[in-house]
Amino acid sequence: MQSQKTPEDLQKKFIAEVIAAHEGKPGALLGILEAVQDKNPHKYLPMETLGYIAERTEIPLSTIYSVATFYALFNLDPQGDNTVCVCRGTACHTRGSRNLLHSLRVDLGLGVEDPSATDGEKVAATTLDHKFTVRTVACFGQCALAPVVEINHRILGHVNERSLQREVKALSRENV
Repeated sequence: MQSQKTPEDLQKKFIAEVIAAHEGKPGALLGILEAVQDKNPHKYLPMETLGYIAERTEIPLSTIYSVATFYALFNLDPQGDNTVCVCRGTACHTRGSRNLLHSLRVDLGLGVEDPSATDGEKVAATTLDHKFTVRTVACFGQCALAPVVEINHRILGHVNERSLQREVKALSRENV
């Protein structure tokens, strides 16, 4: 009689396969972390997963954690099904991105920005239902289109509150 594999067993098997596929390659750790995060339904790297990767690769957990926190690509918290990223660069700021971010957070029930975060800090928050993650970025390099918002890796230029609300509502309807 064959025993049932738990989701944890399947995840560990996947991680072992990914590690084997990247073994000896330049940037192996980055490739491993990216593949494992992509496989996670909430697109993040739980601490238990980082610990298991450290154990399997014999790379110190502190090194893996440093890499995962250094690169903006990696998430240590669960992410939403949709990502809305608001540019906080100078051109976007002067054309209203701060107000866009504020109204977006209020519309999604995330409240106002963390008062401890300054304008230059990266901000990220996920709705309780995990449908949306709202982030900020220092600059997209699309200043002529300011203010710029990226929704699910799609750049939108000259965004205003009404057009942003329309985009978010459309995504909300799609994910019902």
